[in-house]
Amino acid sequence: MGGLFGVVSRQNCTHEVFYGVDYHSHLGTRRGGMATYGPDGFNRAIHNIENSPFRTKFERDVEEMQGYYGIACISDFEPQPIIIQSHLGSFAIATVGKVNNYDSLIRELYDDRHTHFQEMTNGQVNVTELVGAMICRKDSLIEGIRYVQEKIDGSMTMLILMRDGIYAARDRLGRTPLVIGKKEGAYCVSMESFAYMNLGYTDYRELGPGEIVRVTPDGVEQLAPAGEEMQICSFLWVYYGYPPSSYEGINVEEMRYRCGSMLARRDMAAGNVHPDMVAGVPDSGTAHAIGYANESNIPFSRPFIKYTPTWPRSFMPTSQNQRNLIARMKLLPVKALIENKKLLLIDDSIVRGTQLRETTEFLYQSGAREVHVRPACPPLIYGCRFLNFSRSKSDLDLIARRVILAREGENAEKTLSEYADPESERYADMCGEICRQQNFTSLRYHRLDDLVESIGLPKCRLCTYCFDGKEGGGCKKG
Repeated sequence: MGGLFGVVSRQNCTHEVFYGVDYHSHLGTRRGGMATYGPDGFNRAIHNIENSPFRTKFERDVEEMQGYYGIACISDFEPQPIIIQSHLGSFAIATVGKVNNYDSLIRELYDDRHTHFQEMTNGQVNVTELVGAMICRKDSLIEGIRYVQEKIDGSMTMLILMRDGIYAARDRLGRTPLVIGKKEGAYCVSMESFAYMNLGYTDYRELGPGEIVRVTPDGVEQLAPAGEEMQICSFLWVYYGYPPSSYEGINVEEMRYRCGSMLARRDMAAGNVHPDMVAGVPDSGTAHAIGYANESNIPFSRPFIKYTPTWPRSFMPTSQNQRNLIARMKLLPVKALIENKKLLLIDDSIVRGTQLRETTEFLYQSGAREVHVRPACPPLIYGCRFLNFSRSKSDLDLIARRVILAREGENAEKTLSEYADPESERYADMCGEICRQQNFTSLRYHRLDDLVESIGLPKCRLCTYCFDGKEGGGCKKG
């Protein structure tokens, strides 16, 4: 995925940009970058952050870079921000999104015979430079941004740094958030609303879908209004968002408590599961587990602890085997809380299933009698088309999709809607097979209708594509 942060100030803002984007480190693991504009013009620094935290790579740059305006990003993919000189002027640009029609857009630009690209990522044109080139096809920056938003199949949120401020544009359907913070003499733009709290900023306002603004130390000017339709990613609340953040006025941690509470209600209504304690897979399952425990009056506990001082994030290495090894090394059992206990375990999701199966085996080996699993979202049946929220390269990386293929063969594609329906027999059979393969005592996913209720927005304003294959839409603001 990735994260964006920018500051416009009457004083040098480099340190604020540095600390603000560092608070987005949970959104990406491969590259970080900063660009500033000041008396000496544009400055830029980009580093690989796969094997060390963002802060350690940029400490020297922060001392050397000076600027009153600055943007920065954390990325899982292309190096950015990049700096472009064009008929629109010089600008730095950073983006978050996904471009599904990448090849056709490249061909279209080449057909003009006036385009070449310099920035390459893994042998391909850097997507952020592609976006910059598309913007430069138009006569104004705003026309260019609108052109990008309309042409891209996927999503695109961006920050553009120019001599006259920061231009912020939220994705056309608002799949990712952008929030503006304010303090005396400065404004900031951030994907995560908590990222500026400790820098002295207070909430100013959230950009609407497709909205474009210019931010200067004197204020925020709307250059293009927000659209009526929204498809914000529901998985932001389930997993990606950091607990203090809020999107569309809905706090992440509070939503996760509601999610756990609804999981508990489903179990209590069924009356067939009686665990001794509730635990969350650290860290993203913890809040969901607290919500479950509060609703059910079953004690919350931490039967295993994540050791984080030296181990990087488990999905950082490119090798799946290495990611699995790191995931195992990070979890330490508390046997006194596991031996002879019936545990109910909540994780944010089941993607491939590899790590959760190993966690379950780890609990059995540590003496657990039962391990009941409650994912905090519905089965992932479709790969994300909009945000690259997982590293799955194929829908068949998803355990639910593999089970469906094994059951249905060539008929699999035609039956996906039935497997997404929690009232269907096929859905029950799929869950039963996943439970068997993963060696869980029982498995009950969070239902999509319950997930939507947990968030509190109308379903038509949420992206739930990975759960039901529907691109949504159909309702307007309100």
